Amino acid sequence: MKIPILLFSCFYLLSQKNNAQTIDKIVAQIGDEIILLSNIQALKLQQIQDKTSDITALSSFSDCALLEDLMYQNLLLNQAKIDSLPISDEQVDSEMENRIRYIINTMPGGKEQFEKFYGKTITQIKDDFKIVIRNQILARDMQQKLTSSVSVTPKEVAVYFNAIPKDSLPYINMKLSFQQIACFPLITQEDKNKIYADLRDIRSKIISGEKSFEYFARTKSEDPGSASKGGKITGSKGMMVPAFEAAVFSLKPNEISEVFESEFGYHLVKLNSRLGEDYTCQHILFTIKPSEESLNDAATKIDSCYTLLEEKKLSWEEAVLRFSDDDNTKQNNGIITNPRTGEQSWDMKDLNEIDRDIYVLTDALEENKYTQPGVYFDIISRKQGFRIVRLIKRFPPHVANLTDDYVLIKGASENDKMQKTIKKWVDSKINTVYIRLDDSFKDCSFDYKWTIQTN
Repeated sequence: MKIPILLFSCFYLLSQKNNAQTIDKIVAQIGDEIILLSNIQALKLQQIQDKTSDITALSSFSDCALLEDLMYQNLLLNQAKIDSLPISDEQVDSEMENRIRYIINTMPGGKEQFEKFYGKTITQIKDDFKIVIRNQILARDMQQKLTSSVSVTPKEVAVYFNAIPKDSLPYINMKLSFQQIACFPLITQEDKNKIYADLRDIRSKIISGEKSFEYFARTKSEDPGSASKGGKITGSKGMMVPAFEAAVFSLKPNEISEVFESEFGYHLVKLNSRLGEDYTCQHILFTIKPSEESLNDAATKIDSCYTLLEEKKLSWEEAVLRFSDDDNTKQNNGIITNPRTGEQSWDMKDLNEIDRDIYVLTDALEENKYTQPGVYFDIISRKQGFRIVRLIKRFPPHVANLTDDYVLIKGASENDKMQKTIKKWVDSKINTVYIRLDDSFKDCSFDYKWTIQTN
């Protein structure tokens, strides 16, 4: 079974504890922080999953290199404790919840399979790994402290780029950049009141025994993840939005909540059972839909915009300011920023995963031309509307250059400067910290000149 990478290196040790045949030992120590042989194996398997998902590739990852990475992390942790970097229980709990939520959402079988694999309940897993998560956050924050002031000037970017051998310059796949004008139908209080009333009516029928909660969840709920299961959700505190959890944790077993609202719509929840922070419940969701009149108004608005653009009565920039309802793009001439990279250009992988329709819409367009109005669903605001999309530029596949790929090269230049900053810091700290290494690793060729005491 493939374990999601985000959690794997943290939770690998737990599965190892369940294997009586595993032999573990301390292989290194940095200050008060120890490194186990199983830590190296966990990191190795994480690298495999990240790159090949092939267990036969174990030998391709150097134990020496992985050990040095762990030694560096522990050097950061040791310094974080010396500097008394602040960290709250809330930070640790939030990080833990995010990681567990990720694995449950991606592992077939969800929470039950997760607990079965590790032989413990989620609450027990949280208790076991709070210290591990705390140390990971401290090491991360220490590195951010070291590199937070690192920046590069345009001259430094050019120097970095010009130092790259011409035959080593990366090949950049095709990228595209877009603008849009989006119009969304107005959600009125009347629209909300109708949904609220419909869900209250369903609650009354459940309370009276006319139909079961499960029946309405299967036949009426708009929650794609739970409707087919009769609304059943198994979760743990921190996994759901605050409004949902507030309702769950206010209920006793078999109680049904009043109708409540979240960013997803209106909800009903029935608590089945709860043990500590873990719970099982049933859920009915009604999303809030605009009226036909509001949809028609938004369609008319986008059509008017398109007509004025076609008749040259408005420039694109004027049309964005006058007609667009999209707060994420309106103040930037409608430019759609890639949320993963922060860049104003998109590669095909991100397009396919985030906004796959946009490539189809613009594939036949010339640069600076725009589409006719079309139906649109915004994944960020979770709203349906209408939009006009304009193709700004196609960047054909090419060898990296400073003109077209400045943002990419600047990022690489900043990373190079950060690595130099980190190396300088490590070199300055090595002689001030107790470092011990097991004899089995004494012949490793490390990047840093660790001052090591062997067994």
